Amino acid sequence: GYKKDDIVLVSGIGCSSRMPVYVDFNTIHTVHGRALTFATGIKLAKPNLKVIVVMGDGDSMAIGGNHFIHAARRNINITTIIINNNTYGMTGGQYSPTTPYGDRASTAPYTHIEQAFKISELAVTAGASFVARGTVYHAEKLKELMEQAIKKEGFSVMEVMSHCHTQYGKMNKKGSHIEMMKTQKRISVSVKKAEKIESKGPRFNEQLKSLDELVKLAQIPVPVTLESDGVTEVVIYKVGKFGSFYIRELNLRPGTYTIVGARDGFKDVRQKISVKTGQGPMRIIVKCGEKI
Repeated sequence: GYKKDDIVLVSGIGCSSRMPVYVDFNTIHTVHGRALTFATGIKLAKPNLKVIVVMGDGDSMAIGGNHFIHAARRNINITTIIINNNTYGMTGGQYSPTTPYGDRASTAPYTHIEQAFKISELAVTAGASFVARGTVYHAEKLKELMEQAIKKEGFSVMEVMSHCHTQYGKMNKKGSHIEMMKTQKRISVSVKKAEKIESKGPRFNEQLKSLDELVKLAQIPVPVTLESDGVTEVVIYKVGKFGSFYIRELNLRPGTYTIVGARDGFKDVRQKISVKTGQGPMRIIVKCGEKI
């Protein structure tokens, strides 16, 4: 478990960004679209802190979209929770990057003509080490997924499918908040169950195939060559102790790893590496060369 002083919750602007008000630990309420930039600065200044970011779909995918892509690419050790309600709910129900094609918004009274961003697929493609999606109806499962996201090293993304019955729901005749949650129950399915569904249709099959390929790609190990001096003791956190050597060949799955070298009479060396999906072979040098 974490102590209160070990955690920082960062938010941007929007309905979801009120969350810092309801928790009892370190929080920072930042400007629209820049929550990840503040969070990155906090993590660089205080790497021992557990940094969690909460954003909405507009906050994260529109003005903050570029920050999201590059935070995932860098695989920074930050947990990102995106509350996706398919609209700008706080400012009048304008369409957002995740508003479905054909739905209505205050800025699309004759229906939306753009395709929606697929947040989870974007996160996987950009290099996030953990990606999950759940609904507010499935609260217990959502809790499990959030715990996994917080524990995962690297950039983890938790997309939460929420609802906005006062704006998006009302404009699109989705019913009350209870009816919208019942819809979440009806249309949500785990990946394992989805694989067993018969007569899925061409679009569903294409999406399932794409997801399956992304998951498989994220599991493919990347060749990593470690070089040392034969006297430095090398450890890779959560992988193992490798002792001293000159050359060591490893296969590491995509993610962020901390490598530490130790040698009597010399300063320890420490470096973080990011192993990315689809990346070519890596060569890392680990040597203690500075005397104490």
